[in-house]
Amino acid sequence: MSESVKPELSQNKSAPARLYGWLDRRTGIGSLMHTSLDEPIPGGARLAYVFGSGLIFIFISQVITGLCLALYYVPSAETAHTSVAYITKQVAAGAFLRSLHYYGSSAMIVVLLLHFLQTFLYGSFKGRRELLWASGALLSFLVLAMGFTGYLLPWDQKAYFATAVGTNIVGEVPLVGEWLTRLLRGGDTLGTLTLSRFYVAHLFLIPGAIFLFIAVHIALFRKAGPAGPINEDPVHPKLAPEGFYPRQVIMDMAFALLLMIGLGILAFFHPVELGPVANPADTQFLPRPEWYYLSMFEWLKFWQGSMVVFAIVVIPGILALMFFLMPFLDRSLERRPWRRPIPLLGVSIVLLGMVYLGMKSHRDDESDPTTAAQIARQDAQEEAYSKAPFEPYVASPGGSAGTGAAASGPANPVVSQGKGVFSANGCSGCHGETGMGTAAAPSLVGVTSKYPVEQLTEWLHNPNPKMRAGNMPAVDLSPSDMSALLSYLGVLGTSAANVPATYNAEQPKLASSNKEAPAAGKTVEAPALSVKAIAGQQFFQSHACFACHGQAGAGTARVAPMAGLIAKQSDAQLAQLLHNPSAKMRAGGMAALEATPDQINSVVAYLRSLAPVPTGPSQQVVMAPAAETPVEQTANAAAPSPSAAAVPAVPVAGFHAVGANAQPLPGRAVFVANGCAACHGTVGQGTHFAPALIGIDKKFSPAQLSGLIHHPTKKMRDGGMPSITVTDTEMQQLVAYLTSLGATTAPQQVVASQGAGAAPVANQAASAPVSASQVAAMTRAATEELKALPLSPEATLGKAVFQKYSCETCHGVGGLHGTVAAPGLAGTASILPATMLENLLRHHSKKMQQGGMPLTNMNAQDMKEIVAYIRSMPMPKGGQ
Repeated sequence: MSESVKPELSQNKSAPARLYGWLDRRTGIGSLMHTSLDEPIPGGARLAYVFGSGLIFIFISQVITGLCLALYYVPSAETAHTSVAYITKQVAAGAFLRSLHYYGSSAMIVVLLLHFLQTFLYGSFKGRRELLWASGALLSFLVLAMGFTGYLLPWDQKAYFATAVGTNIVGEVPLVGEWLTRLLRGGDTLGTLTLSRFYVAHLFLIPGAIFLFIAVHIALFRKAGPAGPINEDPVHPKLAPEGFYPRQVIMDMAFALLLMIGLGILAFFHPVELGPVANPADTQFLPRPEWYYLSMFEWLKFWQGSMVVFAIVVIPGILALMFFLMPFLDRSLERRPWRRPIPLLGVSIVLLGMVYLGMKSHRDDESDPTTAAQIARQDAQEEAYSKAPFEPYVASPGGSAGTGAAASGPANPVVSQGKGVFSANGCSGCHGETGMGTAAAPSLVGVTSKYPVEQLTEWLHNPNPKMRAGNMPAVDLSPSDMSALLSYLGVLGTSAANVPATYNAEQPKLASSNKEAPAAGKTVEAPALSVKAIAGQQFFQSHACFACHGQAGAGTARVAPMAGLIAKQSDAQLAQLLHNPSAKMRAGGMAALEATPDQINSVVAYLRSLAPVPTGPSQQVVMAPAAETPVEQTANAAAPSPSAAAVPAVPVAGFHAVGANAQPLPGRAVFVANGCAACHGTVGQGTHFAPALIGIDKKFSPAQLSGLIHHPTKKMRDGGMPSITVTDTEMQQLVAYLTSLGATTAPQQVVASQGAGAAPVANQAASAPVSASQVAAMTRAATEELKALPLSPEATLGKAVFQKYSCETCHGVGGLHGTVAAPGLAGTASILPATMLENLLRHHSKKMQQGGMPLTNMNAQDMKEIVAYIRSMPMPKGGQ
């Protein structure tokens, strides 16, 4: 009869109960739930026990939101920032989702700290729970690693520079620091390889390790059992136990709900902002890490030089070791914190020290006006970019790509002119290059929809009191220029604004021998200036001084010409006024120049080169070149004219004979083909980059030379010397050529004319004073040489890339002959093999870094084109 009753009872069960029974018989889910929910807790449920479950909840939330973000994210230096911008600005609830993920990382750190404090104060690590504590400590470091790897992924300014600082810190570790930095970055600089490594670590490696150690942590916890309240015996609990279900489950779920509500409120009402795309060439950006790394950031400021290793390795290593070994250091079974004063004091000192360092870093930033202004400017730029419309990623013609979309179709000439007016009148100095605002002035995006054209025109001609209080000068423009400017303002924040600036302002007339005004439409030659004055002129232009003082300091309706204003001031007085303007100057809107003494002196030199404006009808600015010194006059008199006969060939070491039929040694071909001439000079005479090789056979034997070429020393590698891989025959030829460099007197003649280890003749302006006329002549010659340069289609695109990345700022017109800031590339970098040149552009040598060479972040196509352009540069005249 009992057998007949069983089917009847089974049929009386509900459908969910029958399904559960079916699963239980096949999976054992019932026993699993019993084991999980009926876990005995000595002394019963406590609110203090909710932090462990809260951590698991946040981690699962981070996994879910992270996977959703990964559906749209592209881990590439070219597209990472755009993909995050797309998530934030275009995807439905994308900003909310990203904010949940961002705030969740901080919440995980906070709850982790609370969990640690509860475990430490309760002494829950005592009584055979050493491995349980160690697994939790390891999980803590994995959580911090998740924060570090995820911080770079947006690829904005803040993420880029903070990660650069973080990876530089890793490089200070003795012996393996440089290797660790290269491992993290995928090379010497941050780029796509860095992003892909951080992305894989953040999405796969570290979460996988966290899942593994969470399982280990829970298994060890179930093995040891809950420790119970403070007064419980950690080995043999005596208090009556209570099951994990239902009270503790309800408390844990309530805590998880509070976390969800709190994160949701933060994400909805304070969405995370996204800053402008990373710009490695920005030397003004001040990186600051997330709040949980801020104390470490401040801690490193107290250590200098060789002592940094104590700050990065020794002291943090000792603290981390003590953290892991806490159960072995505090071995007694006493759990009450007031009975454990030494461990409690040690933990209190560390925690209070971290809080103090974090607060001090924040206070130091606020107390320094320069730092506070820069950080405020960065925050304003971040806010402006976040509010600007989304601009999709579009590769520009020739492979040069940007984060903004190229305007569809041909560029609007009126908008192009307006953009030129915007830049030429210094508007970008306050409102930002794209008009999105800075700390100094608000965003102009959408300004034409807020105010009528007539009102904007009036305010530009005659700023209102609020604008004047913000140092807004009156903009004196022709009707056509004003119309073009307003057209450009109307498209700010859209792809239509991504056009080249084509505005060419009419320059004041300069002094000439015939004193005739230039014909309409013709370009007026720039005045001949000294090297220092040229640097001052660049500073004058880049800081938009002409917005108030006019082009070339010729004055405006508000300010008289500069030459008359400074005529009675000495150089020292003028430098002091630039650094600390008088009350009258400040009332007129003049701000103190934030510049180095050298920059101030260069500005003074430029201002001294300005001539008074005549009062005649033409109102032309007369600016005569500075008179040449006797030395310059002698040099110019001795200089050959362009039509002079060709200079006879100079004997060069390394050739069998001298004259028209001279035959080079075979090793010279190896010397040139492997790029040795680019650094050591065309005849081994030495350059900016590397020392002279003349007479090297007196220092090293052929076998030693061969060994150094194959395996350069650390000093040679730091200078950019690669390992040369050639055949045995080529090595013998190369060593023979190097040995021959001291065979004739020609090398000494070269050295005597240039100076030992000096730069090539084309770059002598960087190491010796030149006259104003020589500088102007060199600039004109370089411009004409650049125009006449025969370029392949790929090299032509590379020339545009070269100009796009502002390489001409340091390397001069076309990069051919260099400036005082950087050497020329013709005859040096241009004769490097393509692979070697690309490697140097991606991974700078220490000399390049020390010389101020900014990090390059180019896509593969841009890199290929700029390498083609540099290699198309001709050898300097007279080069061998």
